Amino acid sequence: MAKRIARSIVEFNAKPAIIGQAAVGGKVESEGPLGHCFAEIFEDEHPWEKAESTLQRAAIEYALISANCQASDIDLHVGGDLINQCTPTSFALREKGIPFAGIYAACASFALGLAMAAMALDSGGANTASSCGSSHFCAAEKQFRFPLELGVQPTPTAQRTATAAGAAILASGGSQAGLPRITHAIFGNVIDYGIEDPGEMGAAMAPAAWDTLRRFLEGTKTQPSDYDMILTGDLSQVGSGLFVELAKKEGGLDISAVHQDCGTMLYDINTQDVGVGGSGVGCSAAVVCAEILPKLYEGKLNRVLFIGTGALLSAISPLQGETIPAIAHGVLFEGRK
Repeated sequence: MAKRIARSIVEFNAKPAIIGQAAVGGKVESEGPLGHCFAEIFEDEHPWEKAESTLQRAAIEYALISANCQASDIDLHVGGDLINQCTPTSFALREKGIPFAGIYAACASFALGLAMAAMALDSGGANTASSCGSSHFCAAEKQFRFPLELGVQPTPTAQRTATAAGAAILASGGSQAGLPRITHAIFGNVIDYGIEDPGEMGAAMAPAAWDTLRRFLEGTKTQPSDYDMILTGDLSQVGSGLFVELAKKEGGLDISAVHQDCGTMLYDINTQDVGVGGSGVGCSAAVVCAEILPKLYEGKLNRVLFIGTGALLSAISPLQGETIPAIAHGVLFEGRK
C-alpha cells in the first residue's frame, strides 16, 4: 500500500512500472524537435473535437502495442482533456470496453491521470491501468479564447495549444524488472496569484508549480540536484522563467540546471509560429511519452520529477471578472538504475 510521507505526498510500495507508451501529433507538432518520435502524424485535423478523439484512440492503440497487451487487459483507464465534459476522451473510449475514470485538471490532467492510475495499482484495485491526455489547437482556441475565423491577434505571451496525445500503460510491480516506475506522487493545491488575462497562462501556473515543487522537496527531504530533470507541464517560455525566479527568490534554490518545460520542448520557438511555446493536456502527455519515458527506458535519464500544470479557468469565468486559479500535480519517474 502507498505510504503517506507528507501531506498530499505518497510513496508507492508496489512501484508501478510503465510497460508501454506512445505519442501522436498534428502537422505543426511534427515539424518541431520531437516530431520524429511520434507513432503517427495526423495532417487532417478536422472536425476538431472528433479529430481529438481520433488522436486519443491512436495514442492508446499504439501504447497497447508497445505494452504487448489488449484493451481487455486494462483494468482501469484514467484520463481527460480540455473540452466540455471531456467528450474527446469518453468518445475515444466508448468502443474500447475499458473501465474509465474521467478527470479534469486542465493541462495538469495527464500528470493527475498517471498519479491516480498508479494509486489504483498500488492499492491492489487494478493489475494494469492506463492514462491518456490530449488537446487540439482549434478546439481549445474556440472554447477558451476566440474562434479562429475571427482572426484575433494573439498576445505576445500567448501559447499554442498542442494538437497531440500521449498514452501510457502501467502495471503493478513484481516481475517488471528494468522498466521505469512511478515511485511517488504529489497532489497540488489551488493557487491563485491574481492573473486575469487568459493570454498569461504561464504566469498564472508558475506559482502553482513552485508550490508543488517546494512541498515535494521538503516532504521527501531532497534537493534539485537529486534529480536528472525537473520537468514542468507547459509553463512555456514566460512561465518557465517565472518558475525559476520563484524558486530562487522564495526558496533560495537554483533549479536552472535541471529544469525543463514541455511547452518549450515540443516546438522550436525560434522558427515556428507558436508564441512562447506549447500548452494543453496533449503537450505534456506527448513530450513525456515521446521523449522522457523512452530516455528512462534507455537509461539516459534516471530520476525525473514531472509536474503537470493547469489553469483552472472556464470559458466564461474571465468574462465574469474572475482571476485564473491554477494547480500542479506531480509524479516521480525512476529509471532502471
